[in-house]
Amino acid sequence: MYKNEQCIVKQRRSNIELFRIITMLIIIAHHYVVNSGLLNYIPSKSYLEYKDLFLLVLGWGGKTGINCFILITGYFMCKSNVTLLKFIKLLSEVIFYNLIIYFLFSFFGYQSITFDGLKNCIFPFFYVANGFTTCFLIFYLFIPYINKLINTITQKELERLIVLCLFVYTFLPSFLEATVVFNYITWYFVIYIIASYIRLYPKEIFTNKKITFLLFMFFLTLSIYSVISMAFNCIKMGIPVYECYFYVSDSNKVLALLTAVSAFIFFLNMDIRYSKLINMTASSIFGVLQIHTNSDTMRTWLWHDVCKNVEVYLNAHLLTMVMHAFFCITVIFISCTFIDQLRVFFIEKPYLKYLQSKLAR
Repeated sequence: MYKNEQCIVKQRRSNIELFRIITMLIIIAHHYVVNSGLLNYIPSKSYLEYKDLFLLVLGWGGKTGINCFILITGYFMCKSNVTLLKFIKLLSEVIFYNLIIYFLFSFFGYQSITFDGLKNCIFPFFYVANGFTTCFLIFYLFIPYINKLINTITQKELERLIVLCLFVYTFLPSFLEATVVFNYITWYFVIYIIASYIRLYPKEIFTNKKITFLLFMFFLTLSIYSVISMAFNCIKMGIPVYECYFYVSDSNKVLALLTAVSAFIFFLNMDIRYSKLINMTASSIFGVLQIHTNSDTMRTWLWHDVCKNVEVYLNAHLLTMVMHAFFCITVIFISCTFIDQLRVFFIEKPYLKYLQSKLAR
């Protein structure tokens, strides 16, 4: 199974793999702004500096990026099977990084080793809140049953189900400001069935490159415009500036959804042949996420102690801020990718080969 999966990956076009990479860069940029606490320092006064606007725009796409990842999962997994080996591979990667990073920070005195800390590292299911990793691991177990559902109901029934879900989870909170309480596992189901619809029932509009490009650019521009215009409104009304992210603040918000879907379809239609470098880099995207968002300790160490985002913001002009942001985002992405490639080569491949031989008996 593992060798067959490798062959499929080797021959896969690199358009969606490039999409994974760009999506992760957008997510790191979001974390650069949000996880560093920079939003607390953007002034609530009568004007915004250019560097404030730059940071607000830089941080817009985190939740949109999460939607993109689930769309990719839904598109490929709706015609695939969830095997025990695939889930073990996913879970092992999470536990590996949890333990390594936990012990490293404990060794260097950033945190103490506790029973609860170790428990959460080894069994990352105790807090099923809004964290991506835990919710995705649990959601992954539901995929076989979701696939049975979408392959059993008719196209019309699937369309009605999507409309109903979007009305409840997107329209109500985005336009009527209704309080819709949901867990990300629920929302991943909505995104998954949207992606499966794109795969199972292809439409002409899905393959029209000009239309998909225009839609993507329209919703991307609208998302950025919403952030900038609402930022000025926040300043004018004297409310916290982070409210400018209202239409992209969570994965179910209307512009976070529409931008993700339009971007996904646009990249789906791109003509990019197989690239070993792109596909190899994209194979480590989940690892990049696991490393740089691993824990609160990691976030504090990375953005405050190493990158010193707040310190740079308080003392820098626009150009310095831009250079610092892109330098940090690039270095984090490359470093985490390199670390994950080492893990795959020295640990994952031998481990899966051994595990596969045991399961085959």
